[in-house]
Amino acid sequence: MISSHAPTAALSHTYLIRAADALASATATYAVPLLVLVTTGSTALTGLAFLLEWAPRLAAFAFAGSMVDRWGASRVFRMSNLVRTAVVVLAGATLLVLPSAGTMTTCAVLSFGAASGLLAEVSFVAVETLGAEASRRLGNAAHRVQAAQTGIDQGAMLVGPLLGGLLLLAGPPVLLAVVALLALTAAATASGGVDATDHRPVPSSLLTGWATLRRTPALVWLVGGLIASNLATGVLQAAAPITVIHHFRYSTAAVGSVWSTAAVASLIAVWASRRAIDRFGIWSVGAVTAAVSTAACLATALAPSFTAYTVAVAVVMAGEGAMTVVLRTLRSRLIPVQAFGSTLAVTIILVLLPFPLAGALIAIASTAEIPHLLLACAALQGLALSACFAGLRRNRTACELPPAGSCTPQGARPASGCPLKGR
Repeated sequence: MISSHAPTAALSHTYLIRAADALASATATYAVPLLVLVTTGSTALTGLAFLLEWAPRLAAFAFAGSMVDRWGASRVFRMSNLVRTAVVVLAGATLLVLPSAGTMTTCAVLSFGAASGLLAEVSFVAVETLGAEASRRLGNAAHRVQAAQTGIDQGAMLVGPLLGGLLLLAGPPVLLAVVALLALTAAATASGGVDATDHRPVPSSLLTGWATLRRTPALVWLVGGLIASNLATGVLQAAAPITVIHHFRYSTAAVGSVWSTAAVASLIAVWASRRAIDRFGIWSVGAVTAAVSTAACLATALAPSFTAYTVAVAVVMAGEGAMTVVLRTLRSRLIPVQAFGSTLAVTIILVLLPFPLAGALIAIASTAEIPHLLLACAALQGLALSACFAGLRRNRTACELPPAGSCTPQGARPASGCPLKGR
């Protein structure tokens, strides 16, 4: 019998590499636009930097999942972080040689942002796959792994911008040196035994992931719920500056305080969700958090004051944080091991699509129409999440832990070439 120290050590490895990778990604994501603004002073180029950083991120999902399925999550994670380390070092060396401002300097920063964004998403798909493997090994305690991973991701999003801003005061080379060190730490730590089992390469593509999604009804319901939830969250995020500055007449600093409060509330909710699921079960916690998130989203549209709005946004993000733990736990059970990377990539693409749609909706809506838009999105979220959990309950057997040695969730047709032994 395997000692309890073994899974504990494996989990520690998984958490450490995820923390280093998430912090490197978050710091670089928020630092690149700052670098462009500092070196050029142009807000237009700053916006271009954000676009050039995110476009490759979305494109990365077209092949990141296939790479994980073919070569293994651990190997892809190590290689992506090693390449990212090299890219960051090259960018830092280039900035040391080039003048502090100019066309070449701007091109170097923009190129670094694009490459960094692409590599960040490749490593994310890999580390998410490693996390799903770790949660499957814990069986009924899988939600504890998902809670820890969600907390790590949200903590990195909170610390990353602060760290990037502070390091930039010491100069761009110092900032890039720390990002390179974090990426190198992630790669080196991943070599210490994570995903030690032999990986069986399988042919994979986005079409493979799409086919797996279509033949797993419970996964379709789950993705549908996430899409509606992300649309409401995206509209809320895109509308926040307009609501705070134009409706409540507060400063831009107040916008930051709203999201800082929301981030803290979300971290607390993620921490509490682990204990709540232990006590009340995943279905009860999922239903309650979905209802709380929807009600709070409705409250943001009706908030009479800035204080009420801040509290409502904090409750929305707290509910979203706890619900994320529930839905990610179910997702890790529903996606078959054999095509996990490609199917995960398809689900991520689908749940990210509402964010640009949210931006477009805010762009065409007037300030007076934003509360009505929020109400509509909150109502849609409530209906979609109700349908989502009802659909998941109808396919409940598919959401339960698969039998030992099975690589295909119940309710999904087996993929060809399914290995006889599950991991």
